[in-house]
Amino acid sequence: MTAGPSQAAAMMVVLAGMVAVVGGALAFEHIGGYAPCALCLEQRTPYYLGIPFLALGIIGQWSRLPASVPRGALTIGLVCLLATGALGFYHSGVEWGFFEVPATCGAGITGTSSDAGSLLDSLSNAKPPRCDDAAGRFLGLSFAGWNVVAAAGLAAVAAKGLFGKPV
Repeated sequence: MTAGPSQAAAMMVVLAGMVAVVGGALAFEHIGGYAPCALCLEQRTPYYLGIPFLALGIIGQWSRLPASVPRGALTIGLVCLLATGALGFYHSGVEWGFFEVPATCGAGITGTSSDAGSLLDSLSNAKPPRCDDAAGRFLGLSFAGWNVVAAAGLAAVAAKGLFGKPV
């Protein structure tokens, strides 16, 4: 028995959403020039873990593997979304001053270098941006806040695919 159509649709929506979120984060970093802090990078890890499992779940659905394969993949996707949502909530709290800044967060890169020797030294001593300083806000939310919104929406789709009644 294979997974139902609503579960398969949920897997595709969640996979597309996860790819879009992490793709957007990478675009802001590499195209927009926004340097991610340590907590930003940690929030990406659940996406990197969940995407391959969801892709395998979709392949399992198409290959008519037992329903436990796509269902397990969607469950892993849901857990990953809950994890990144929790990390995003924590990061937002750090940005707003509700939580203490973790020791792993950098103090920012200062100064520029004009010669190659000191450039290499500055690269080895470079620290990532501070976690309590949001790179920007859109509609009052930072990137971490929008990650919470995206993760919650995608988690709701995954939960509906897992626990909702088939359409």
